[in-house]
Amino acid sequence: MSTKKILIFDDDTTILEVITIIFEENGYQVEISETSHDILEKVSRFQPDVILMDNWIPKIGGVQATQLLKSHEEFRSIPVIYVTANNDIVRLAEEAQADDYVAKPFNLDDLEEKVAKYLQN
Repeated sequence: MSTKKILIFDDDTTILEVITIIFEENGYQVEISETSHDILEKVSRFQPDVILMDNWIPKIGGVQATQLLKSHEEFRSIPVIYVTANNDIVRLAEEAQADDYVAKPFNLDDLEEKVAKYLQN
């Protein structure tokens, strides 16, 4: 079985470190990005199995970045889990066309479960 790959877009380095450690311990390959304007380039290079997308991210926000990704045929099927502390998370995730969402501050078990759910196939 090949290693599952997670691409995380978030500009909070503390969160990135924690998530990276957790997922790497679980055998995932993790790549992180603090900007999302170059999402297409990063996704085509890394070929992630799932993406975690923060809402507040420099240059273009999470909504735009996710929409950009979902507008490309070859990347549309990659699950995007939207992660934000915003009260409007449900609306934002829908607007972004994300596949799922996790509210910040999140419970790591919840996050792991969400990711695992999309990596079952």
